[in-house]
Amino acid sequence: MTAAGAAVSIALVRGSTETGLSAASDGEIARSIASAPPGAAEAEESELYRRFAHRVRMYGRKHLRDDAAADDLAQQVLLVTIERLRAGEVRNPDGIGSFILGTSRMLADSTGRKTRRRERLTAHFHVPELYAEPVNVAGDIEIVERCLHRLGERDRRVLVLTFYVEKTSSEIASELGVSGTVVRVARHRALERLRACVLLRRGSGGQVDGGKE
Repeated sequence: MTAAGAAVSIALVRGSTETGLSAASDGEIARSIASAPPGAAEAEESELYRRFAHRVRMYGRKHLRDDAAADDLAQQVLLVTIERLRAGEVRNPDGIGSFILGTSRMLADSTGRKTRRRERLTAHFHVPELYAEPVNVAGDIEIVERCLHRLGERDRRVLVLTFYVEKTSSEIASELGVSGTVVRVARHRALERLRACVLLRRGSGGQVDGGKE
């Protein structure tokens, strides 16, 4: 575990009274982390986590609407913040609160986009009459990702550019050097192959080819 990771862990049990940092400002805490040798500012890192983790977690719950995702966001944001401080990449330590909020917004937006893109792709292969509720969404996503890797390179690229990068048919055609009609036909065929693979894997417990990947 890195020193930053250790700091996150001990922050859960160490309070500002124990570390003697309760009177320090946020900027002072940030400057101490930025100027200290590696591993020499664990108390300050823990204090920074103690002060801001709850705020980031609340932000995550509001925008991601998932407690586990919010917890992950809090840890990721504080780790990124500590790493940026150590690297001297935070220009205004006194504005560390704004830096953390901006990082929270950026990472939450990124997480939200990835989730929406996966859900859009998964939705194409969800056949309600074949499933008993509750649907195992995590399993569906894993199956779709495995089936994507079984497609040809161009088919996979067309689907990724469509559903993950969210490009139009014209944009994809320009990037691949083909016509829009070719892109639409390729996408239709790729979706059919992908759908068949997903249904086959669901029927065989997520495996094909005799259980071999």
